[in-house]
Amino acid sequence: MLCRYEIQSCFLLAFLAVTAFFISDAQSQVSPPTRLRYNVVGPDSVQISWKAPKGQFSGYKLLVTPSSGGKTNQLILQNTATKAIIQGLIPDQNYALQIIAFSEDKESNPAQGQFRIKDIERRKETSKSKVKDPEKTNASKPAPEGSLFTCKTPAIADIVILVDGSWSIGRFNFRLVRLFLENLVSAFNVGSEKTRVGLAQYSGDPRIEWHLNAYGTKDAVLDAVRNLPYKGGNTLTGLALTYILENSFKPEAGARPGVSKIGILITDGKSQDDVIPPAKNLRDAGIELFAIGVKNADINELKEIASEPDSTHVYNVADFNFMHTIVEGLTRTVCSRVEEQEKEIKGTIAASLGAPSDLVTSDVTARGFRVSWTHAPGNVEKYRVVYYPTRGGQPEEVVVDGSLSTAVLKNLMSLTEYQIAVFAIYSNAASEGLRGTETTLALPMASDLQLYDVSQSSMRAKWNGVAGATGYMILYAPLSEGLAADEKEIKIGEASTDLVLDGLLPNTEYTVTVYAMFGEEASDPLTGQETTLPLSPPSNLKFSDVGHSSAKLTWDPASKNVNGYRIMYVKTDGTETNEVEVGRVATHTLKSLTSLTEYTVALFSLYDEGQSEPLTGSFTTKRVPAPQYLEIDEASTDSFRVSWKPTSSDIAFYRLAWISLDGGESEEVVINGDTDSHVIEGLLPNTEYEVSLLAVFDDESESEAVAVLGATFARTTAIPTTVTTTSTTTSKSTTAVFRTGIRNLVIDDETTSSLRVMWDISDYSIQQFRVTYLTAKGDRAEEAVMVPGRQNTLLLQPLLSDTEYKVTITPIYADGEGVSISAPGKTLPLSAPRNLRVSDEWYNRLRISWDAPPSPTMGYRIVYKPINIPGPALETFVGDDINTILILNLFSGTEYSVKVFASYSTGFSDALTGVAKTLYLGVSNLDSYQVRMTSLCAQWQLHRHATAYRVVIESLVDGKKQEVNLGGGTPRHCFFELMPGTEYKISVHTQLQEIEGPAVSIMETTLPFPTQPPTTPSTPPPPPTIPPAKEGKCLCKAAKADLAFLVDGSWSIGDDNFNKIISFLYSTVGALDKIGPGGTQVAIIQFSDDPRTEFKLNAYKTKETLLEAIQQIAYKGGNTKTGKAIKHAREILFTGEAGMRRGIPKVLVVITDGRSQDDVNKVSREMQLDGFSFFAIGVADADYSELVNIGSKPSERHVFFVDDFDAFAKIEDELITFVCETASATCPLVVKDGNNFAGFKMMEMFGLVEKEFSAVEGVSMEPGTFNVYPCYRLHKDALVSQPTKYLHPEGLPSDYTITFLFRILPDTPEEPFALWEILNEGYEPLVGVILDNGGKTLTFFNYDYKGDFQTVTFEGPEIRKIFYGSFHKLHVVISKTTAKIIIDCKQVSEKTINAAGNISSDGIEVLGRMVRSRGPRDNSAPLQLQMFDIVCATSWANRDKCCELPGLRDEENCPALPHACSCSEANKGPLGPPGPPGGPGVRGAKGHRGDPGPKGPDGPRGEIGVPGPQGPPGPQGPSGLSIQGLPGPPGEKGEKGDLGFPGLQGVPGASGSPGRDGAQGQRGFPGKDGPTGPQGPPGPMGIPGAPGVPGVTGSQGPQGDVGAPGPPGAKGERGERGDLQSQAMVRAVARQVCEQLIQGHMARYNSILNQIPSQSVSTRTIAGPPGEPGRPGAPGPQGEQGSPGMQGFPGSPGQPGRPGERGLPGEKGEKGNPGVGTQGPRGPPGSTGPPGESRTGSPGPPGSPGPRGPAGHMGPPGSQGPSGPPGYCDPSSCAGYGMGGGYGEPTDQDIPVVQLPHNSYQIYDPEDLYDEFTPVQEEMEAVELRSPGISRFTRKVAKRSLQTPVRKRANRKKPSQ
Repeated sequence: MLCRYEIQSCFLLAFLAVTAFFISDAQSQVSPPTRLRYNVVGPDSVQISWKAPKGQFSGYKLLVTPSSGGKTNQLILQNTATKAIIQGLIPDQNYALQIIAFSEDKESNPAQGQFRIKDIERRKETSKSKVKDPEKTNASKPAPEGSLFTCKTPAIADIVILVDGSWSIGRFNFRLVRLFLENLVSAFNVGSEKTRVGLAQYSGDPRIEWHLNAYGTKDAVLDAVRNLPYKGGNTLTGLALTYILENSFKPEAGARPGVSKIGILITDGKSQDDVIPPAKNLRDAGIELFAIGVKNADINELKEIASEPDSTHVYNVADFNFMHTIVEGLTRTVCSRVEEQEKEIKGTIAASLGAPSDLVTSDVTARGFRVSWTHAPGNVEKYRVVYYPTRGGQPEEVVVDGSLSTAVLKNLMSLTEYQIAVFAIYSNAASEGLRGTETTLALPMASDLQLYDVSQSSMRAKWNGVAGATGYMILYAPLSEGLAADEKEIKIGEASTDLVLDGLLPNTEYTVTVYAMFGEEASDPLTGQETTLPLSPPSNLKFSDVGHSSAKLTWDPASKNVNGYRIMYVKTDGTETNEVEVGRVATHTLKSLTSLTEYTVALFSLYDEGQSEPLTGSFTTKRVPAPQYLEIDEASTDSFRVSWKPTSSDIAFYRLAWISLDGGESEEVVINGDTDSHVIEGLLPNTEYEVSLLAVFDDESESEAVAVLGATFARTTAIPTTVTTTSTTTSKSTTAVFRTGIRNLVIDDETTSSLRVMWDISDYSIQQFRVTYLTAKGDRAEEAVMVPGRQNTLLLQPLLSDTEYKVTITPIYADGEGVSISAPGKTLPLSAPRNLRVSDEWYNRLRISWDAPPSPTMGYRIVYKPINIPGPALETFVGDDINTILILNLFSGTEYSVKVFASYSTGFSDALTGVAKTLYLGVSNLDSYQVRMTSLCAQWQLHRHATAYRVVIESLVDGKKQEVNLGGGTPRHCFFELMPGTEYKISVHTQLQEIEGPAVSIMETTLPFPTQPPTTPSTPPPPPTIPPAKEGKCLCKAAKADLAFLVDGSWSIGDDNFNKIISFLYSTVGALDKIGPGGTQVAIIQFSDDPRTEFKLNAYKTKETLLEAIQQIAYKGGNTKTGKAIKHAREILFTGEAGMRRGIPKVLVVITDGRSQDDVNKVSREMQLDGFSFFAIGVADADYSELVNIGSKPSERHVFFVDDFDAFAKIEDELITFVCETASATCPLVVKDGNNFAGFKMMEMFGLVEKEFSAVEGVSMEPGTFNVYPCYRLHKDALVSQPTKYLHPEGLPSDYTITFLFRILPDTPEEPFALWEILNEGYEPLVGVILDNGGKTLTFFNYDYKGDFQTVTFEGPEIRKIFYGSFHKLHVVISKTTAKIIIDCKQVSEKTINAAGNISSDGIEVLGRMVRSRGPRDNSAPLQLQMFDIVCATSWANRDKCCELPGLRDEENCPALPHACSCSEANKGPLGPPGPPGGPGVRGAKGHRGDPGPKGPDGPRGEIGVPGPQGPPGPQGPSGLSIQGLPGPPGEKGEKGDLGFPGLQGVPGASGSPGRDGAQGQRGFPGKDGPTGPQGPPGPMGIPGAPGVPGVTGSQGPQGDVGAPGPPGAKGERGERGDLQSQAMVRAVARQVCEQLIQGHMARYNSILNQIPSQSVSTRTIAGPPGEPGRPGAPGPQGEQGSPGMQGFPGSPGQPGRPGERGLPGEKGEKGNPGVGTQGPRGPPGSTGPPGESRTGSPGPPGSPGPRGPAGHMGPPGSQGPSGPPGYCDPSSCAGYGMGGGYGEPTDQDIPVVQLPHNSYQIYDPEDLYDEFTPVQEEMEAVELRSPGISRFTRKVAKRSLQTPVRKRANRKKPSQ
């Protein structure tokens, strides 16, 4: 037989089929069984019998359920069965039974009933009486009189019924609840002197329906039950239990002393609050509780509530229809318990039992302690000591003899608080318990963990041992994401404190944790971290023998342990990737490459453990070579032979084409690649042909074509002559020789004014070349230049820009001219600059930058003119090495039109235009107040950077003025001695140092002399539908919020009801005190199908105008789309343009009468997480669950429901109160972890959240206490700060709690720093929390209400543990009298302080600031911060459970971790049978005892989103004068770009510079290296910048450590030899060059040294208007360095410079912060230095001048001399000038700061020269000016070669094989 207490979870159903009959007639509906009967056949067995239904069916389902709750047991029976025996029943337990007949697809109605073995046995004597047929029981009607059990006991009781009236029950089911209550009350003898019945109903808030003494008869109670109203709301059972204890069981409510107290709870769901303490309080008060659950009730929660035993006090049914089945069992149990309680109350124990006293604990260890007490009075037989952990656990007890007064509690858990109770046991009773608590000590832990002997795959760990430990457990795992699960465990004996950890991954950070074991219990962990060494990569990758299809690689070997190398080479454009593995070699040749292609190579070392980081480099293959030595010979009258020399072995075929010079079609033939000659036949006699040849290679690339001229002989000529053509000019035959000694004419190096011509010389008998050039249009005369016969290149200049020229070269032989060859060429246009950018905007200056055009320029002309105010156009000029300029002396808040012209030797380019605007230096919200007859006052909102204000008041009658200068912090001023009734103009000028902004003015009229008031006309009454505003009612004095009403204007509202809504809005808004920017701003949206903004937040600034606007709102009509309206409010209303203010609470009130036709959940939830507070008001048919989803939490404060529009008055006061509380700017209501609280989410306010941290400098994101919680590392000197006015605009409350979750880092300095503090505008601390890492103390400081500075310092062992490197949770609780410190949810200290005074909102709030810091150049300490909140309450810390700390997390009481899987109660299965007790588990770090059974693993962390692009830079602050400026807001997140080519493996890049933690992206292709620009000077290393969008790869930045010296640059090409000039001309040109260079450089250096603008680099300097004279002052001390500006726009990639000498190695930079993220691609190699310049040798003596003749040519030059040393300026030409400069790109100091003095303005008429600006072109000699230190940027233009278009006459022939 089964144990009776296990029956509820497992029924043994034994069935005996005794009868059967068959139904032949099929019926469409299955009939139910009937005549259900019971018969007891054993102590725990009952036989069930029934009558089979008529018709066909397949079988029966038998369902048996305990009435008190539990598993329903089901069995399927054959259709022949009519009896069954149920075994394993509890005799005094009620059971519900159902029998259902079923067919294949149908079921009958159930035959149902209930039974109890004791009842059946009691009725055995009358067994002949007929059992009522259960199928006739109707659950919808009360049972007839006499059919239910009636309690006959004379004992009386006070019974209070607590009924759940929440929305989940529903109105229909609530009728069934009333029926159940009616049957329950009917069972007792109810009366004023008999049993009394009271009832309370609850949902979100409980209420008394009637007290115990309300009704004196049963009929009156039954009548009240029948009329019980349905309440509706949430399910707060715990609150309701407390409510009936405090209100129902009181003498004034009818409770009687000495009478049994019974409480009956009826609920249908799990409570939304804690029920255990309230239920315990009721039971402790002597009230016996019964719990009835229906449908979704939580059986475990019911057991927690009800009295013991659960089997008789807990009932649970599956549906409200089955509630009638438990009435009899419940009433019987209640009746019997009333009898038993009466006996206990009237018992014979006359004297109260004495209890022990004076509980004392001693001998406390980690595993136990001693308990002692003072004996209880009387004859005590024994003492019973009960103890259990406070956080939960199974109670245990120790029993000692009554003569003893002490006991030792053993085998306890360490560092655990225990509850202790000592009971005195008498012969027949026990005393009350003597209670107390004690906490065991912590187990000693190991110390001084050291990780050493680190290699690529192992490390050693050692530590100091612990006395008494039985052994040690070591856990180690990699910290890398995705590998953290690979944790390994080692257990060793107590004698070992040193071991080797092997099998590790290379270049991986490991965490090692050591636990001291004491039996099966572990101490606190000792943790360390170390990174294994990386696998050694190869080094010194070099490329040699680079051809068009192959390249040789060499490198230095990596290590003797290397197994081989993997070479990955990829086309830099990512279109093709190849790789090859080689053995232990140091060289390899790559073959089958593509010509003219850049390849990126990554070389990996291969080891047994894996591969190393790559060594990368790049090279570019060469162009495929053209055939050489193309010649024509063996000519005849109709053919000649073409021969050439092959240049490569991988030529596939040749393409040979020829065309007659006399015209005709081109012919072509394809020749096999191994052929080097071909005979062209079928030619015309005496004809000249042009023959071209190009080679096509195996990769289908083509070489350049080479061409040659050849001719056939005339038919009269019989002697073959090479390259000759016979022509007949007379009757006598003669032979003319045509010679072409020129091949491959190429024109390249195009500029705006020159072309370079190059050709190959094939005949060295040429004495000269005549180069002629002519414009293609022929509009200029042809010009010619003679070139010696050995020269094959010529620079043609000066030419016209953007003009096509025809260039012809004619060889000149001793006996005449050869065949000419021509080619076209085109000069570049006068390209304008590109990409105009504006930055560093300030009140009187701004910076413009641009990208240089592709053509070399002589400089840039900048013209700018104000747009929105009248003013002249001004201009300045800068050199060609400058692409940025700072324009000074501008008007504040003014838009300027800016034009940049590129200057060329031939003129100016088109303008690059743009608009720039300076910052506005002016006050806002200027208004007047206290206007009197002879005085008035003005007030304004302070300007953030103002240092002074100049306020002027001017009479508009007589022009008299008053003027006053005020300080920068003064927001108001009053003027007196004014004239009554006079209009005045008040102007406020904002001043910043020497800058004054434009006037901001208002008009105001003083009051006139008092006169007799006129008769006041009667005020018409307001419209009947809109009552007057309730001005005197509950004004919100402190409300300051941005409040938006979203009003349903759908068709279901109607005109009348809409007027009621308007009336409600009118009354609600009228209760607000101040409307406008200084108080509450109100906006209204009416919505239906589309939302309509009635007015925005900043539309009205007075209550009168706002109320008038509300009355004018017209009814809209349409459907109901609430979600769209909420989204509209977020995007349109709550913006800066619409008036939203920063740091002010944002409140939305939604009013609707129906269910939304779109989704409201997502947008309202997102806005609540962003800090918006929602109030939802539902009317009539509104969906309450939808309102709950819209409203903030708790719903009791934020969700309102009324039956009709006339009921608005019922909720008006409550709504106004709650809105006003939310609108308190001092403590706004915010949402955190699904809960609402009044306070500040400081992490969001500092930008330390996942979406915004990348915009905060010096901050990176890392895993926190759990991997699902992020924390933020504040790096050294990050100095994260925000202005106080944006965080606490109204200051701090008087009582508040500061909560931190943080970790001190190993590199946190030992000196004191402020974890958080508020500074005033003078950087003086006002309030904060200071940690002294050296002294291990914590200090709180502030100013008290008297203005005295006060500090309280806390120290001790509990304080010291926060400095030991683990995460800790710190609560600093500040009240008017005390400061408490709570660490890890345990109070450690409390000290007395004075009440605090308020703070200034003009300063800043800072994290981690060092105490020694002074002024704006502060230092801050590094630390990790996971949580930072300020809660406006002192009880917040008492409710905190420290669920974020692994050692204190209790899974039962803590919410699930983010992203963790959770199961709903509906899917939760029944509890299984208890298993055998397990042994004690290994104790984790301060962990709690877990539930039985294994815990599933945490889910993976979700992917981190791609960071958005960095926003544009903010304005530059004034140098060294202002406080640190606010960081600009982060830019919007950009859309994700398209993926690159799929499926190709990118080449991993080398290690980049350290950066912030970034999300791991997809591994992509290596970026294309940008062109190499000139090398710049090494820049200082900055703080970590915000991660931006990957840009075009530029030049390599400064490197941290000094790297190996780069290879020397290639030798520069030898410069051209200049034309012979006279010595006087050379000196004149040199002098002019030097003078201009010296002037430009000296002006620039003076500007930089003296911080004054450069004056004269313009060639058009025209005097401007004179300015005010400046005051001369003594030179001041050097100013502090200003805060770093925002990162500038990325520059365009530099053009490749000519190779030069290797630059000096850069200084070693500071070690960067460790970055976490994916490996980036290696940047391009560093650029080489600027080219050296050759000095021209001394010219020969000048020739005698003569007239230019047509045949006059230069003589042949002499042999060229060797290259001279680097050129320099002739000192004789530069006398008197200090020569600066050098070689290299211009540094930051070379960029001019051009301030335009008063004599350098160029004034234009606004109508002249600006809109259509035509620059003046000056005639200049064609000389090229170059400054030392200025590198030319040139663009490589595709070469143009002479290739005559091929016109095919026949199909192309395939090459012969």
